[in-house]
Amino acid sequence: MISLRYHIISIAAVFLALAVGVVLGSTTLSRSLLSGLNNDNDQLVSQVHDLETQRNAQNARLTDADDFAASVGPMAVRGQLDRRTVVIITTADADPADRDALKTLITSSGARVTGELQLTDEFSNPAKADQVKDIVIRLLPAGVQLPTASDPGTLAGGLLGPLLLISKKDNQPQASPQETAAALAGLTEGGFVKASQGIQPAQLAIVLTGGAAKGDGAGDRAATIARFATQVDRSGAGAVLAGSEGSADGTGAVGVVRADTAATSILSTVDNVRTPAGRVVTILALHEQLNDKSGRYGSAGNAEAPAPGAPDE
Repeated sequence: MISLRYHIISIAAVFLALAVGVVLGSTTLSRSLLSGLNNDNDQLVSQVHDLETQRNAQNARLTDADDFAASVGPMAVRGQLDRRTVVIITTADADPADRDALKTLITSSGARVTGELQLTDEFSNPAKADQVKDIVIRLLPAGVQLPTASDPGTLAGGLLGPLLLISKKDNQPQASPQETAAALAGLTEGGFVKASQGIQPAQLAIVLTGGAAKGDGAGDRAATIARFATQVDRSGAGAVLAGSEGSADGTGAVGVVRADTAATSILSTVDNVRTPAGRVVTILALHEQLNDKSGRYGSAGNAEAPAPGAPDE
């Protein structure tokens, strides 16, 4: 006769067997899983190592390319702007190293820098737009006509363009030295510009900016610089808007210009001025402006070519 004790012992044995099976099975599974994870980790480590090797090789090639462009740059631009004059306009986020490198290349091209004008942060501050407009209208020289557009960038370009560039028609100043001094003084007192001493009007202009606009009102700031540069171009023989990485996207001044067909038809843009090659291209684009041509140059997706005369990518 099977007793209750026998049933209890049998049930206990079954559960013990199940427990032992679970332990053994889980141990085997854990070892298999751990082995698989170790294999995956080894593969990932190998892939990371390969990617680091590729990255280092790519960086080395880029460094070599930059060194080459820096070496041949003065020769590439020689005579491109022979006996021309250039004024440099910088935004608050422009890199001084880019400005200095461009000045060197301008000299190598045979041209002369007539002065520098820095646009401060307040110049493109949307909160100061009305103040900029008031100063522009109040200090407008006699004989200079403002554009019909009412945005601060275009209006400021309508004032500063004729002050900083000579007329394309007769190569004569478009304002008297006294009118220029008064307008620059007013904008300086307002905290909108900083002008180098003895600045004189030139035939051509480079508007040098940074990358993507940041902070509150970034889009408005970029639009102000873009429209300013476009209007400056209309005031003389030509201009180039040059920016660094990020300037060609939607939050950069270069990108704003490239999104405007009317602007790109007259104003040349360069999106990689931080590189030696981009600086050379800026000078070549300025030369192209003398022939009433414009282009979108650089390495961004909305550039039409790396440089003037280069095949489309």
